[in-house]
Amino acid sequence: MDNRDAVQGDELKLIRITKRVGKRTLIDGASLDIPAGGIVALFGPSGCGKTTTLRLIAGLETPDLGEIWIGTERVAADGFNLLPPRARGIGFVFQDLALWPHLTVAGNLDFVLASAGVPRRERSDRIAEALRMVRIEQLAKSYPGKLSGGEQQRAALARALVGRPRLLLLDEPMSSLDESLKADLLSEFAALQRSLGITTIYVTHNRSEIAALACETAWMIENRIQIGRDREETRTPAPVTKVSQGASG
Repeated sequence: MDNRDAVQGDELKLIRITKRVGKRTLIDGASLDIPAGGIVALFGPSGCGKTTTLRLIAGLETPDLGEIWIGTERVAADGFNLLPPRARGIGFVFQDLALWPHLTVAGNLDFVLASAGVPRRERSDRIAEALRMVRIEQLAKSYPGKLSGGEQQRAALARALVGRPRLLLLDEPMSSLDESLKADLLSEFAALQRSLGITTIYVTHNRSEIAALACETAWMIENRIQIGRDREETRTPAPVTKVSQGASG
């Protein structure tokens, strides 16, 4: 994967975020600070709040308490979404990839651009750029159902990138792939992320994916977030955690 025109991400801040559903607390005072262009793997068991964290950042859920900042914009605070999802500049790769089966790969990307109001004359170049980044230019006219698992993953990533986001969220996108293919794709993705400079959160429950990405790890423990290389380091989450850009795991 490569790209000639670097895209710069924005700093992401979560400040004491709490999210409840009924009497259940899904996230309890979680804080995180990722510098512009940084990448962090959000790690933890199923049900610990990883996906909910991504949905809050994307604006698909609303925090009950706390603030979310993307760059200099406060996008959510204390029960309110202050900026709608479409205005946050976010690319999202879902766990099931969520490619629209009735559209070709290029059609999936075109839909994103059209929804964002990108003029038709600009869309073909933007689509070609995104497909080139993930090395599936030859699959532009293919339908998702005809693609292999790895090709579908690349198509979903291209769709997330085509809007030139300032923040990229990935929710266990490679969980269904075999280990050898996963390792190759993760290595390529890590190189692409560094090239583009998009601030990125990669959700996983697989330690091997963290090793392949060679990035900092944010652990979800007791519905809070803490940076650490091992669970023993993260028994008492700090109130605010900052990720250092360019750190290795």
